[in-house]
Amino acid sequence: MNFILSTAIVVTTLTSLFLVIRYRNTPIQGSVPVPLITFLAILFTSGLDVGLIMFPLVDFQSFASEPDYAFANPLALEFGFWGFLVWGFYFLTTFYFCVIEPKLKLFEIPAIKLANNVSIIGTCAFTGYLFLHYLPDYVKGISDIWRFSGVALVVLLAVLSSTHLRFVKALSLGSTGLFFLLILGAFLASDMGIAGLGNALAGLGDYFGQIHRFVLPLNDYHAFYLFWWFAWSIMIGQFVSRFVGGLTAWQLLLALLVVPSIPIALWFAVLYGYFSRSIDVTGGLGWAMIAVGVLFVVNSLDSLTRLYTQNIGLTVERLGTGRYVAINWLILFVLVLSFQFTPFKIEWVGLLVIAIYAAVYALVYRHRALLQG
Repeated sequence: MNFILSTAIVVTTLTSLFLVIRYRNTPIQGSVPVPLITFLAILFTSGLDVGLIMFPLVDFQSFASEPDYAFANPLALEFGFWGFLVWGFYFLTTFYFCVIEPKLKLFEIPAIKLANNVSIIGTCAFTGYLFLHYLPDYVKGISDIWRFSGVALVVLLAVLSSTHLRFVKALSLGSTGLFFLLILGAFLASDMGIAGLGNALAGLGDYFGQIHRFVLPLNDYHAFYLFWWFAWSIMIGQFVSRFVGGLTAWQLLLALLVVPSIPIALWFAVLYGYFSRSIDVTGGLGWAMIAVGVLFVVNSLDSLTRLYTQNIGLTVERLGTGRYVAINWLILFVLVLSFQFTPFKIEWVGLLVIAIYAAVYALVYRHRALLQG
């Protein structure tokens, strides 16, 4: 599987480089353009999920102890798994859905459309599963009945939010603002000070100095992350492409690589301060992380629920609000449980998305004459 993953990464990376050089000054416009700050908020909150909140403290421990990661400090490694270069996945798909899909309409081909919607629904469910799986690490002693009920409620809120685009936009802006407040609150509670934060951020030099190591999978755990990014890549590009407001290709790539990486770097640096000083995340900060994590889950799920329901016709306009909410809540919650109680893995979804890439590449080449001019 890792050979397939590595091949897909090399091909898509080279394609992105070609596109940003060939079309560097071409304006890219979505069907529903929004101001840049709104676009970036939608991108950030749709393109990430609860793992951003809940994974780092767990990952830091592994990165500090396992020999595969000895070449860099845990903060740089975590940033490499979540920040900068990996956001290039979204450039390729956003460009495709703004520039190429309107001409070729490949995602209206039944087989590709079906595979794409299966990948969207499966990845939505994985987001809910992550929240279900990691909740006991932050709410000590929580019973299974409260854990499953909490996830069911979060899925319900996401489906309700997806009923109208204005809810998606408002929640994206709100949760982005709350995430920055969480960073500030965690920083103030840590007593690490500006100097401590600066020292932590300086550790990111290990990432940029050895960025080439993060392109291909370091090991199976890194491969899991990269499959996860692939699983997200098409659906996020399909969703956020409609909101691009005239950025050129190079501006879009720069915005995708740099802007989301800033809050990610700050958040990880603050959490690394807790890890390196062996400070437990408890009390108010723990609950604040859960609250923002819930918002990230809702934000991811509502965006993607709106996407797949439009793709397959399970819309509010067709079903009515009540039936829309009931059907999509049932679909997503059942699939969340499938990750919990079956061998189903996000890597399988990533492989399906790579297969979609392969089909699209072949069809674009076949119909390349339609793209001339």
